[in-house]
Amino acid sequence: MSTRREFLDEVGQGMLAVLIGPALAAEMGLANQAEADDKPAKTTQTLDKLAGLLQETAPAKLFPVLKGLMDKGTDLKTLVAAGALANARAFAGQDYEGYHTFMALPPAYAMSTELPEKEKALPIFKVLYRNSSLVSDRKCHFKGKLPEAKAADVKEPKKALLQAVRKSNADEADRIAVAMDKGKPEDLFEDIQDLIQDSVHIHKVVLAWRSWEALDFTGKEHARTLLRASVRHCTVYNEERTGKQTKGIRDTLPKVMEANKLMKKAVGKRTADDKFIEKLATTIYGSSQDQASEAVAAALAEGFSPASIGEALSLASTQLVLTDAGRKKQWAIPAKPEGSVHGDSVGVHASDAANAWRNIAGVTSARNTYASLIAAAYHTAGQLFNSMKTPWPLPADVEKVKGKTAASLVKELDEAIRGKDQRMACAIVQRYGQLNFDAKNVFAVCRKYAVSEEGALHAEKYYRTVSQEFSRTRKSLRFRHLVALARVTASLYGYDAKGMAEAKKVLKV
Repeated sequence: MSTRREFLDEVGQGMLAVLIGPALAAEMGLANQAEADDKPAKTTQTLDKLAGLLQETAPAKLFPVLKGLMDKGTDLKTLVAAGALANARAFAGQDYEGYHTFMALPPAYAMSTELPEKEKALPIFKVLYRNSSLVSDRKCHFKGKLPEAKAADVKEPKKALLQAVRKSNADEADRIAVAMDKGKPEDLFEDIQDLIQDSVHIHKVVLAWRSWEALDFTGKEHARTLLRASVRHCTVYNEERTGKQTKGIRDTLPKVMEANKLMKKAVGKRTADDKFIEKLATTIYGSSQDQASEAVAAALAEGFSPASIGEALSLASTQLVLTDAGRKKQWAIPAKPEGSVHGDSVGVHASDAANAWRNIAGVTSARNTYASLIAAAYHTAGQLFNSMKTPWPLPADVEKVKGKTAASLVKELDEAIRGKDQRMACAIVQRYGQLNFDAKNVFAVCRKYAVSEEGALHAEKYYRTVSQEFSRTRKSLRFRHLVALARVTASLYGYDAKGMAEAKKVLKV
């Protein structure tokens, strides 16, 4: 682990002007050294040191440090990259709040790109503050849970890795993963899909996807660090350790793959019509896990494209949001009261997971594309234990909506959210969509509160899930995602994000 002094020293070695600017370098007395050095430090080395700085900086001092870096040239993407590395080293995918924070970083950056210039840093500052607070609370400023790992000597590494994960042996799984890393991140990511598909779990698949997505920020030279954290995470959520030892997906996935001859089949390009998408989504939502898996496998065997299957999967998971009866009284806690649907609700979890499975399917081999979509169906199905018979909004609720213009409806939506009226928030957005108004206005309202409110660790991820699924769902069906986002936003309102007031002050927002 580097110290802050080491960070500043190494940044002075040629990269200082790029990262923090020549003025700050001069203030620190390092400018001459930087100018004299003919060989700039590698970007990866500088990013390592910046990650060390973020890991070591106390929450109370974080915002001035971040603002100072920005003022001297550090962009938001670099801050996200450093935050991701700091998190992976500190928590190694083995701390509940820690890995949730990691999973929020790429979505926070995506949100920032949609905001006005002066507000762009807010969602990133929010998540980095959460990260700093957790590091401080867990006392892992200088030493985290990701140790140095020597490559294991095994004959069948993929098989050995799966066995180590099932035995919950994080250190051994880590060493095997290091041995499997031959310098091509794509190959290692492909190989660890067996772990993700071995026992479907929301955090396993979302963390795996966000770890891959984070390489767009850190560069692929940091793939080993991020993917090792994902591997270690899998040792926490295997069936043997959680006590949920069922044959489940381990039997179903290979069975339906073989039965539908998908093991070596090329990915199809057939586009489904609305009727087919609706029917498949209803099947996934309302059937057993095995039935849903078979339905998706059969559709893939018929040559339907992953994009078409993905639409059905995302709509099925969104239906779980719209039919959720809300948190029961016995499950309520202050941040997630009775009736709430934000945080770790069945619909939000299912939506984030389906989105991750779908994204993984887009970057892996044909075999893992099929396996990911089937696993997504298995994961989404069979979750009607707390569902209402009829999804929101009810027709009668839509009739109560007063607004007739885009502006009046947006105002009504904002009032419904601030009143925590989930039901009316759904109805207002339904009416808004029926009138064919521009969705960006609804996204703007929901995004505002996804930034300002704590969101029980899920606000950034779910906002990103909905915005992404909305953009790739056909126009006739896409507004369901936005209706669901309005409901979740109304649920999460009223719990201010920690550090947000100070962040706004530092950023002069």
